[in-house]
Amino acid sequence: DPSAPPVEKEKPNFSATGLLAAATNTVNNVVLKYSEPSDSRRPPSVPSYKLFVFKDAAIVEEIDLNPRSCWLIGRDRAVADLPVDHPSCSKQHAVLQFRFVTKVDEFGEKKSAVRLYVMDLESANGTSLNGDEIEGRRFVECRGGDLLKFGLSTREYVIMLDR
Repeated sequence: DPSAPPVEKEKPNFSATGLLAAATNTVNNVVLKYSEPSDSRRPPSVPSYKLFVFKDAAIVEEIDLNPRSCWLIGRDRAVADLPVDHPSCSKQHAVLQFRFVTKVDEFGEKKSAVRLYVMDLESANGTSLNGDEIEGRRFVECRGGDLLKFGLSTREYVIMLDR
């Protein structure tokens, strides 16, 4: 019909869709909830970071954390570096990340080191560090002797430093 108003063409949309980022942050066709920050580093050989897994006060497993800069914890075995099987844990539950950080001590001197951090990936049942639930998507520093728990699992994960 020549008397009808012209149909306006849809304008091109050049905004970010996130598809490219999702495609580049994929492992085994699973989009990862986490990508390593620019300050991620593999830890030095000394001190040696170890993760002891306890179930009912008995050591079930001992994991050397030093070979990698990042450990993804979750139920999805296709992507998890440290698989957990408890149904209360999310597929991608939390991450242990080594980061190169510079801190200023009480004397004003800068001290740089690679330190271990934990981050909850906004899991349904949370992650606790020494009995306190940590906030989602926030790095929290871990120290030797710290106790981690994921979801409602009874397994306890203790971080130890072997100097």
